[in-house]
Amino acid sequence: MKSLITLLSLAFCVAGFSQNASIKGQLQDADGQAIAFANVVLYNTVDSNLVKVETTDESGIFKMVGLPAGKFYIEATYVGLNPFTQADINLTENQDLDLGVLKFKPASIELAEATVTASRAMVEIKPDRTVFNVEGTINSVGSDGLSLLRKAPGVTVDNNDNVNVLGRSGVLVYVDGKRLPLTGTDLSNYLQNLTAEQIDRIDIITNPGAKYEAEGNAGIIDIRLKRDKRFGANGSLSSTYSQGRYHRANINGTGNYRNKLVNVFGNLGYADGAGFNRMVFDSYQNGLRLDEINNHNNDWDNLYYQLGTDFFIGKQHTIGFLVGGNRNTRHNTSLNRIAISPQSDINNIDSILVATNTADNSNMQGTYNLNYRYDNAKGRVLNVDLDYGSFNNDSERYQPNLYYDPTETTVLTEIINSFETPSDISISTFKLDYEDKLWGGTLGAGTKLSQVISDNTFLFYDVMNGGETRNDRKSNIFKYDERVYAGYINYAGSISKTLQYSAGIRAEKTDATGDLQAFLPELQEPPVILDYLSWFPSAGLTWQAKPMHTLSLNYGRRINRPDYNVLNPFNFQISQLSFEKGNPFLRPEIVNNIELGYTLKYRYNFKLSFSKTEDQITRLIAPDSEDSRAGFITWENLAEQNLVSLNISAPTQITEWWSLYVNAGASYIDNQADYGNGAVVDVQAFTYSFYQQSSFTLPWKLKGEISGYYSGPGIWGGVFRYESNWSLDLGLQRKFLNDKLNVRIGVSDLFYETGWDGESEFNGLKSFGSGRWDSRRGSISLSYNFGNENVKSRKRKTGLEDEKNRVGGE
Repeated sequence: MKSLITLLSLAFCVAGFSQNASIKGQLQDADGQAIAFANVVLYNTVDSNLVKVETTDESGIFKMVGLPAGKFYIEATYVGLNPFTQADINLTENQDLDLGVLKFKPASIELAEATVTASRAMVEIKPDRTVFNVEGTINSVGSDGLSLLRKAPGVTVDNNDNVNVLGRSGVLVYVDGKRLPLTGTDLSNYLQNLTAEQIDRIDIITNPGAKYEAEGNAGIIDIRLKRDKRFGANGSLSSTYSQGRYHRANINGTGNYRNKLVNVFGNLGYADGAGFNRMVFDSYQNGLRLDEINNHNNDWDNLYYQLGTDFFIGKQHTIGFLVGGNRNTRHNTSLNRIAISPQSDINNIDSILVATNTADNSNMQGTYNLNYRYDNAKGRVLNVDLDYGSFNNDSERYQPNLYYDPTETTVLTEIINSFETPSDISISTFKLDYEDKLWGGTLGAGTKLSQVISDNTFLFYDVMNGGETRNDRKSNIFKYDERVYAGYINYAGSISKTLQYSAGIRAEKTDATGDLQAFLPELQEPPVILDYLSWFPSAGLTWQAKPMHTLSLNYGRRINRPDYNVLNPFNFQISQLSFEKGNPFLRPEIVNNIELGYTLKYRYNFKLSFSKTEDQITRLIAPDSEDSRAGFITWENLAEQNLVSLNISAPTQITEWWSLYVNAGASYIDNQADYGNGAVVDVQAFTYSFYQQSSFTLPWKLKGEISGYYSGPGIWGGVFRYESNWSLDLGLQRKFLNDKLNVRIGVSDLFYETGWDGESEFNGLKSFGSGRWDSRRGSISLSYNFGNENVKSRKRKTGLEDEKNRVGGE
């Protein structure tokens, strides 16, 4: 694979194409006033292909450089004005053409009905979402999905790779409208395997309406992958190689064919790599001091595919089939070392535990979708989805625990364990959505039925004299069966030309059973049964106060059910004294969100939000009640969490050659809980973050970027307070062969400051910790588009997306 990627890189880099012409001009309205931040698009006259997109600066001036010779025409658009077209533009090689002043005609449509249709800013604020446009940003080279989420507006990723939006946890992660079938470590691994070169944009929906699933307290993050938008037959090929302490590489291909009756599309990709994670903890509990080091190393490979077919049965009916799959194998090795000493004399070490772990994991996933869509192009839409998904995870681990004397030369005690933890999850869904025009607005209604069956086996073995004996006291089988019946209705309309509204309500009835089957009769417990009906109202109001000023107010009530894997109470241990366990008695958390937004000049955005969460699901670090030396991480419900946040984003054109995007956020969080016997959570924290990306137009047709973020101190989970961290990335880009070949190089986390440091105190355990991983990397990425330039594959969601995100491995 390395050789193949190297050959591709050389082949892509040897060719170039001369494009030295340029066009400039100034846009004005009918009264001669400059039009700032308008979209200007250059098209080829021969085939109407898009050649270049720019925006005007604050003086209404635009300039397009690096253009080939030929015949072109320009279209310019701006909210509230009729589109402007300049035809018959003839460029010769090396020509610098000045079009002078170009004037829009007076508007003939109302402002409330106008839309911007041309170039994409790095961040776009839409009525129901914030869009972070990744494609074209140089510093995405060599990055992965998780790294890009750290840069997205209003999004933070904590020290355990948990994703938060506007300071709120419980966000759902989608890919192309379909929820990822992963949580926890599996989700983090998937996002790290997803290359930035595959990503077109990231949609951030902080307050979804009634049409969306009520699941997810912080809303939805939808990662949209690149799709061909061309007719005929076409494809693309991309590859990335990244090097830090270890390598990562991938190659990805897409293809599309379309005629009047059928559209066939698909993609196939392979990735492999390695990485490390180092964590250090200094913990104090029960009169003991535990000095702990965790070194994790892993190597992995990932094969993924998707194949879809759409049949166009007339102009209004479409039937589609979609099949997707993923095969991932991962080999992990880790070292857990804990030096144990009394708190009164921490230098007087009593013993040292050394646990070396080896694990082999494999994940097989398959999803199948049948879709029917009716669209009469007049507002009446019916969409039906039938889905089935299977997710199989296998893991085998071997763990010797050796207790040494203080000199770490003599073994005092040896305890060896091995584990088999297979899990099989199946998801079946039926989903129907209907929309139609009514009373000058849009009425929507729909229903969804889903069933999830999760079968988890945890087998714990004691290894003695080379033989394995199953420990029935520590082994179990956990089965979880969940059915959710949902229905919704919503309506969106206008009170006036400047005042728009939406309102809806969703009802979800949950019927679930968690059955823990012990191997010993005396350990058997009755099943956990859940049966409840929940209502989720939502409402929104948008007011175009003036042409350059927009206000919005949104409210929504949401639910976050616990992931299937965290309901299983078995212990997942790093060593005999350090482990994680689930909680079958977790309750779903309910959150009420309210957001106030303000947009200035269609590009400067401010959002103030407040959320109140009951039974917040969070992670807590606590001492073990059976072994005074042991500590563990578990899941619990907080009684209440209140959070206030403010987010600001501002794209700015500093000069003709320098554009700047800035995003800043701040939040205040208050966690409260009382578990009795002195186990109290009463934590308040103020945190802030800052992200900037500067893009530069450089000589020799190069484009450069400098980007980075700074995240202030904050809180993770219920009680872990973390310190500030930051990162700086550099990148360069150049395009060749009529912009079909894109070459990017970059360096991420140049100063190696992305890691985390912090402390927690809960229920008699005080712990200081830090963590680092393979974040400083150099990368090269190449992508090439070929074939007919007019194929467009249908984008669609399936009905499986909402349950899949709760599927989790270890």
